[in-house]
Amino acid sequence: MAKKVSIKSAADIEMARKAGAMAAEVLHMIGEHVRPGVTTDEIDRICHDYIVNVLKAIPANVGYHGFPKTICASVNHVICHGIPSSKVLKNGDILNIDVAVIKDGWFGDTSRMYYVGQPSPLARRLVNTTYEAMRAGIMAVKPGATLGDIGHAIQTVAHREHFSIVREYCGHGIGQIYHDDPQVLHYGRPGEGMVLQPGMMFTIEPMINAGKPQTKQLPDGWTVVTKDRSLSAQWEHMVVVTETGYDVLTTWPDGFGDYPPIP
Repeated sequence: MAKKVSIKSAADIEMARKAGAMAAEVLHMIGEHVRPGVTTDEIDRICHDYIVNVLKAIPANVGYHGFPKTICASVNHVICHGIPSSKVLKNGDILNIDVAVIKDGWFGDTSRMYYVGQPSPLARRLVNTTYEAMRAGIMAVKPGATLGDIGHAIQTVAHREHFSIVREYCGHGIGQIYHDDPQVLHYGRPGEGMVLQPGMMFTIEPMINAGKPQTKQLPDGWTVVTKDRSLSAQWEHMVVVTETGYDVLTTWPDGFGDYPPIP
């Protein structure tokens, strides 16, 4: 039986846009703090204080299924769900910060990559390719397209660079529920899967490895790493299907920075 995916009204979309903009603002704010010598715990504390005291919002991750922190901080070979700690960032690291906030009952969820000092050429190529893959997935969104079209667009970019797609973790529906249907896989075949309709809202958040796709969860029950210790990168935006295409709900306050715009 096909899963029923909620269709958001225009008023719903504006509420989600407000929450999404706040999450994006956190990622913009924290950028200047990402530098060698800083711990991921310090970054987490700054994000927590900003969400609570400046944005007057709720950090969605704190206590979520027992998660202890405000952000996920995933460094180098950590794919996702890295728990902030006393780990000190060093020159050449790459870092994904994933943040989610709740504002007036609506969730905003987004992540982006940061360079700590000067990254290696491989790290830079992986980060840029993963952004390009997310962008390609977003640009595949329109009424009548399928979830398979999104996944295919993402994997085409990743495989072009001989990188691999993490298959165990995916994008998800979002709104007044943090993780909802549909599941948005980052691989697929054109024309397969659920057909998109205006008002559907979900995240697109590809995780791409420089090496093989296999993953391993650490004993903390959260942190997921590449089994071969290769670098991994991830970007995430919230999108809604519109009558003519898509709308990105987590656009950064400064536009797209050094990255190609999502039109």
